[in-house]
Amino acid sequence: MSQYEFSVSVETRYLPDQFGPDNRYAFAYTLTIRNTGQITAQLISRHWIITDSDDHVQEVKGLGIVGHQPLIPPGEQFEYTSWAVIATPVGTMRGEYFCVAEDGERFEAPVAEFALHMPRTLH
Repeated sequence: MSQYEFSVSVETRYLPDQFGPDNRYAFAYTLTIRNTGQITAQLISRHWIITDSDDHVQEVKGLGIVGHQPLIPPGEQFEYTSWAVIATPVGTMRGEYFCVAEDGERFEAPVAEFALHMPRTLH
């Protein structure tokens, strides 16, 4: 086990009420970030790459997540829900969190690519 490690799990859902006349598709995603390392660490910033099925890419960078920079002790977790809007009914997201441990060590917590899709659009 690494001293500096966050694991991330994701659940997504399509938001049909947010479909607009400009043919945009909205998705909510709930991320659970668990400190699987051995040292308390703080999530400082995030970087997302959001790609629709037409290969249009949006890049999002910023401090914290939903207004927080959570300090997460070993074995504890932080969960939040946010959303993304893309131009097609299917897309993907991937990214990473940039973190700093209590001892000053900096590390990244990758978020593996996950799908954004309307129900019944993928087999």
